[in-house]
Amino acid sequence: MISRVVFGRGSFSQLHDVLQPKRLNVRAPFIYIVDDVFKGNAWVTSRIPLSYDDEILYISADEEPKTSQVDALVEQIILKYKEKPSGIIGIGGGTILDLAKAVAIMLTNPGSAKDYQGWDLVKNPAVYHVGVPTISGTGAEVSRTTVLTGPDKKLGINSDYTPFDQVLLDPELTKDVPKQQWFYTGMDCYIHCIESLTGTYLNAFSQSYGEKAFELCKEIFLDNKLSEKESQDKLMMASWHGGMSIAYSQVGVAHAMSYGLGYLLGTKHGVGNCIVFDHLEEFYPEGVTMFKDMKKAHNIELPQGLCKNLSDKEFNTMIDVSLGMAPLWENAIGKNWEKTITREKLRALYEKM
Repeated sequence: MISRVVFGRGSFSQLHDVLQPKRLNVRAPFIYIVDDVFKGNAWVTSRIPLSYDDEILYISADEEPKTSQVDALVEQIILKYKEKPSGIIGIGGGTILDLAKAVAIMLTNPGSAKDYQGWDLVKNPAVYHVGVPTISGTGAEVSRTTVLTGPDKKLGINSDYTPFDQVLLDPELTKDVPKQQWFYTGMDCYIHCIESLTGTYLNAFSQSYGEKAFELCKEIFLDNKLSEKESQDKLMMASWHGGMSIAYSQVGVAHAMSYGLGYLLGTKHGVGNCIVFDHLEEFYPEGVTMFKDMKKAHNIELPQGLCKNLSDKEFNTMIDVSLGMAPLWENAIGKNWEKTITREKLRALYEKM
């Protein structure tokens, strides 16, 4: 679990006070990995507390994070600084937060990031790392994984060393998120809840968090009675609770299949989950019905025809990636999931997208 959390509107201004006691020495910088959408945005960047050799690395979040990108950032930091950084601070959405977690891990572990895609492969604790989400829904701020696309698969670095040491939750930072992105990342949280609460891995701990996140999502996306500020606050907490729920259980069919879309087509995680979930009535009938109501309430049209012109080889690549997510399928279907989740079944589902 995350050991330290700050929550509150305007709390981003406390970042200096949070970081100051963690500085190792004047030659050990804090490296800020920041979504490049904030480049030139003084309201955000002027409050990043730079001292000594601290540095901001602006990173585009237009594409899903890659293992090669992590390796390049780690090499850049190692070559530039003689001492290990005092900390890595991620400021952005799920892509940026996952990059920050992965970079923090790879600064203390040998090899390439692709070597650690899987469960509990990390041997050495990461450097101190802090997460500051600027969009709500992915749960990346609380999860024990980093979703990375590697040369062979799309799979996270899942370990006890992955979670942030400190998270700063300031709902004000989400005020300028475009509506479609707000919806897609919010639905990532909603889908976390559905997959956790209906899965075979469900337990009392994950259920308590999942149920709270589910109720918040219904309030935010269906009731339409909240002010903008209330919606921002509640969605940030829904994201946190949804992430906690899957940290103690697992996700399911939508995530397993969206990894295939993301690996082959580069489809962003949130919209990929939505595209897949829209066709999963067989697995989550009530959840999909409510999802369609949420789409209608917010006038969201999902992208169509992503798989229309794919070759057999490309379909097989997506299917291979999806079938590689065994814990997700076991949570969704049970230990004998391979008897019902066939290549033909996945091909038929992908063809609908």
